[in-house]
Amino acid sequence: MSIITIAHGAYSGGIAVAEAVAKTLGYKSIDREVLIEASQRYGIPEAKYVEVLEAESHWWERWRESLRLYRITLQAAMCEVAQGGQLVYHGRAGQQLLPGVGHVLRVLIVAPLDYRIAVVRNQKGMDEANARQFVHELDRVRGRRFRALFNDDWQDPMGYDLVLNSARVNSDTAAAIVVDLSRRAEFQPSPASNAAFADLTTTARVQAALITSQKTRNVVLNVRSEAGQLTISGILADPELEKEVVRIAKTVPGVSEVVTDIEPPPMEYMHP
Repeated sequence: MSIITIAHGAYSGGIAVAEAVAKTLGYKSIDREVLIEASQRYGIPEAKYVEVLEAESHWWERWRESLRLYRITLQAAMCEVAQGGQLVYHGRAGQQLLPGVGHVLRVLIVAPLDYRIAVVRNQKGMDEANARQFVHELDRVRGRRFRALFNDDWQDPMGYDLVLNSARVNSDTAAAIVVDLSRRAEFQPSPASNAAFADLTTTARVQAALITSQKTRNVVLNVRSEAGQLTISGILADPELEKEVVRIAKTVPGVSEVVTDIEPPPMEYMHP
């Protein structure tokens, strides 16, 4: 069955739309479950994922050094949670965590700034100036984090299949549109889309296994899976480390064969 990801600006009503879609379709509605899965599976505190994705911090440069770890483990966790489909994900970066899978419907819920400010004033009792500053800061931090993690703009409409303005359509109408589109042939699983999801899952699992291993956490290689055959390519100076990479990869579910195309660094880099 389909997988639906719903990205939304703060206070744009996206959560209500996601929950209505999930209820109509009988799908799971998930958000923090992906963070919990990543935390439990890879031993990284959930609070660190929250801080990297959302919260402003004076330790931003420290987080930047570990962004690859968080991005890879989040994607692997998302693949695990999405096994079997039938889910609506309304957390951060759903459209980026499941790329290239045809039965994923990517939705963006937007609303004008004044609309969102009015929602904040109503919910938090703020005056207009403070509410405007509050929303502006949320947008700034979340946009900055998303670009650092994925080198992309989460508000770019070209990254989505459907964009809805919640100031123009209420949550029930928006949900009905999403539900109808999700049932269309374009977003149903096919042999090709199922294969793409399986390959993405295997690749993500291997990358997560490598980056969370003490011996290979600093190794940066290209990993690609195709029908269980894993290809690992790149540059690596230590042959023993290459053996460890292969050993770890072979323990990952979904991997039937490992092919390497790893070369040593050019001589000028080995002998300064």
